[in-house]
Amino acid sequence: MPPSSPAEYLALAQDHLKRVQAAWPDPADWSDLAMYGLYALEAATLAAAKHFNLPIKKTHWDKIDRAHDINTKHGLPDVADLLQDLNTARKARAYGEDQGPEELGLDAEQVAISIEQFIEEVAKVVQSGTP
Repeated sequence: MPPSSPAEYLALAQDHLKRVQAAWPDPADWSDLAMYGLYALEAATLAAAKHFNLPIKKTHWDKIDRAHDINTKHGLPDVADLLQDLNTARKARAYGEDQGPEELGLDAEQVAISIEQFIEEVAKVVQSGTP
């Protein structure tokens, strides 16, 4: 059964974060880092969107829009660009396209840190119970 509550989406984000943390040490496994990083950020974004009663569609682009909304309207860290970069890097790794993580200027450690910090901030909001 797919997640439906903010807490369930947050738990999913935290599960994906474990894969991110395993993938970033040198040499980074960009296939896993990009894929699970994207999934972790998307799940955390959905947790926050559900918490704030924002409309949700299940597309990458809508999740980027929701990330922007929760940053501008609710003060959570801005991960919209990182979501877009990770989606691009994920596709580059999966399909052999040109815009891989190196071309996007992504640093594996910083990506992992940013994802972890975002999930921690979303957890604080979700666990507070106040919208």
